[in-house]
Amino acid sequence: MIILHADSNNPLLIHELQIAGFYNIEAYNLSKEVILENQHLFDGIVIRSRFKIDKAFIDAAPNLKFIARVGAGLESIDVDYAEQNGIELFAAPEGNSNAVGEHTLGMLLNLLNKLNKANREMHQGLWHREDNRGTELDGKTVGIIGYGNMGKAFAKKLRGFDVDVLCYDILNGVGDENASQVGLEELQHQSDIVSLHTPWTPETDKMVNLDFINKFQKPFWFLNTARGKSVVTADLVTGIIQGKILGAGLDVLEYEKDSFENLFQEDHIPPDLQELMYLENVLLSPHVAGWTVESHKKLASTIAKKIKSKFGDTINSSHNNVSKF
Repeated sequence: MIILHADSNNPLLIHELQIAGFYNIEAYNLSKEVILENQHLFDGIVIRSRFKIDKAFIDAAPNLKFIARVGAGLESIDVDYAEQNGIELFAAPEGNSNAVGEHTLGMLLNLLNKLNKANREMHQGLWHREDNRGTELDGKTVGIIGYGNMGKAFAKKLRGFDVDVLCYDILNGVGDENASQVGLEELQHQSDIVSLHTPWTPETDKMVNLDFINKFQKPFWFLNTARGKSVVTADLVTGIIQGKILGAGLDVLEYEKDSFENLFQEDHIPPDLQELMYLENVLLSPHVAGWTVESHKKLASTIAKKIKSKFGDTINSSHNNVSKF
């Protein structure tokens, strides 16, 4: 079986597949169009987010048996059409869930204790103690929206704190010893802190808007380490300015490119994003919550194991089976 790698990943991925006998083609710099011209050469494709695999791509690749995304979600793939065509889909949300959980907790503690602001002022020679008085996490209610791998990982990190953790999910029966499952209305009524851990779907697109924000009983801190397009930036800014949102920790932004690789390459930055960037109680990071040294290896190993589990029996030998286009 021949696997085309459209994105670079941790070398562990190709190494494990090579040992198992799969033939690997490295095509990191080739365009989508060139890859399609050579679609007859491969049986499976491994991607991250460099380009979308849509209906046109699938129609042009009749030999395709699987698509593997080295990441948590499959939003860059036309999942329904791929499944209709009998194509196996692999993702690795378990590979970086711990990293996301740690990053989310780090953002929360930073926000509550104004660490970013205090650090910046200290570097400027400013000693503002009262203005940097923090807020303790203990005694708060944390609402987690989306209780899959990422949400569960964050809830697990909260076990060392005296907090009540609620979770809301479209699936029933996902609550566990770390979080009590409730309806969205109850979560909005009870939460002091809200953390988003949902995939980007038609249902979650622009989900966090003014109507969503206004339904919360109390002002709250907001965290998003999921997908940027689930949050309307202009409405988030309005919520912060009006005091309905006490602060926000954002690893993802509405205006990111689909590849997640850049945000600031265009000369024009939308006004609402500019305003968000200037707000003192907003903490930003460049989509790196799941991008640790350890998760880089875990993601690669997870995908390799899933491919081997499904197709390993079709391989009869192992040898030096890596090439480039």
